[in-house]
Amino acid sequence: MFGSGDLRYVILQLISEKPSHGYELIKSIQERLGGTYAPSPGVVYPMLTMLEEIGHITGTAEGARKQYSITEEGAKALAENKEMVDALFARIDHLRQEYTRQRPQQIERAIESLRMALRMKMGSLTTEQVHTVTDIIDAATKQIERIG
Repeated sequence: MFGSGDLRYVILQLISEKPSHGYELIKSIQERLGGTYAPSPGVVYPMLTMLEEIGHITGTAEGARKQYSITEEGAKALAENKEMVDALFARIDHLRQEYTRQRPQQIERAIESLRMALRMKMGSLTTEQVHTVTDIIDAATKQIERIG
């Protein structure tokens, strides 16, 4: 979804707009892209660590989570790369608009509801329940494919 180094500036820009936790950043990126893509925690959290190590953000512990804020150095990096960051967010907006035109909002909402339901259940499902969920999704897929 992003070119080399792009995600760094996306995260930095979002933190400059509003101090955030890692999960909030993931959701914000997903929302900006109209639900088409959400970076994995395995990509976002190491990026946050790297940005913190180079002094572009600072993290404040809030229980088990950290809230990240931009530093003066981070704001300077954003300003120095403003043209590239603006172009990157313009591309993100364009991708969202293209994707939104392709599917009705009702379908987008239903897909997001399914994703959320799956996220809430993932860690607690038994093998039998995983098979049940898979069967439900496969059956829905077959019914959608038959629409014509």
